[in-house]
Amino acid sequence: MDPMAIVERQAQRTDSRILYLILDGLGDLPRPGDGATPLSAARRPNLNRLAAEGCCGRFDPVGPGITPGSGPGHLGLFGYDPTEIEIGRGVLSAVGIDFPLQRGDVAARFNFCTLDAAGRVVDRRAGRPSTEENRRLVALLRRIAPPPGVEIFVETESEHRGVLILRGPGLSPQVADTDPQAVGVPPLPVTATHPQGEGTARLVAAFVAQALAALGGEPQANGLLLRGFDSLPTIPAMSERFALRPVCIATYPMYRGLARLVGMDMAPPPASLADYPAAVAASASGHDFVFAHVKYTDKAGEDGDFEKKRAVIEEVDRLLPDLLAVGFDVVVVAADHSTPVALAAHSWHPVPALVWAPGRVFRDSVSEFSEQACVAGALGRLPLRYLISEALAAAGKIAKFGA
Repeated sequence: MDPMAIVERQAQRTDSRILYLILDGLGDLPRPGDGATPLSAARRPNLNRLAAEGCCGRFDPVGPGITPGSGPGHLGLFGYDPTEIEIGRGVLSAVGIDFPLQRGDVAARFNFCTLDAAGRVVDRRAGRPSTEENRRLVALLRRIAPPPGVEIFVETESEHRGVLILRGPGLSPQVADTDPQAVGVPPLPVTATHPQGEGTARLVAAFVAQALAALGGEPQANGLLLRGFDSLPTIPAMSERFALRPVCIATYPMYRGLARLVGMDMAPPPASLADYPAAVAASASGHDFVFAHVKYTDKAGEDGDFEKKRAVIEEVDRLLPDLLAVGFDVVVVAADHSTPVALAAHSWHPVPALVWAPGRVFRDSVSEFSEQACVAGALGRLPLRYLISEALAAAGKIAKFGA
């Protein structure tokens, strides 16, 4: 039997509270020369204290050698098997911006991108336009007339990201990504991944052609890259599986979308990292599981910016006393995946994690929080979906199994 099935069966409601502090893309690789990572190089006295008083380890978001997207990584964090539940990025983005997605709708996430005169991708993020600029560009795309019998919605997500939603009879999410995940090559053609998706692929191809015409005069955002076509899934809520009352604190729509799909309540998004303690304090009442997501570590990693990633970690560390002052019985600090600066992309490397619960966890020999130190942690190396069970057990939320 899957151990998580036992966790579900034995889950019990208690008054104890868990803070699930997730630094997106936290994991990294030692840089040549001094062997430092942004985490190990950061000044982090509070994270180090939690590590020294708690228990550490490393976790594989999906499995050894598998590079995860943010969706699978977070499903693992929330205790779901990401190999059994696949959610396209389009659905996560649509739900994350509170779009009223209906059964049968097909949603895809898109990037505004920069294409050269030959139609090759020069910048997959179009220079990271502001969200306000994104809204102006989306307004141009909303002028595209849909074919009879189909509704098309184009929505802003944030910065260079947007969402395309198709609504109508007989649609299928079986459409391939057009994002080549590389520069110097043209976007991939719109194709179906199954014969059932051919009609939808034709609709999307027609929309993309008109979108390129509408954006043709733009200096940077003159193209679109689509990925993550999907329709709304059915996922058992965390309240049903683990008897939790969870709440999400996140700024980026995609993570709010995934949290909503697993049944979390939504707190207003903090305006900045400095606002997280107040947001956590406001959300803790009435909830016993607070998921606080920090995107900025991942963003710095994708930009290949070692110093920025270190600075974000240091800012989180400075905020930790205020976060802990809210009053939590268990604190987890982890990541959904690694985003090494040297790769400027997600990677397959396990993520560092700590579980702090005074008197409730085995204090190992780890005295600091870093990728290198967590190798020696008592939690060892496990699938990421088991991390939540360690937190639930430390919080007294799993009843004894068997006689």
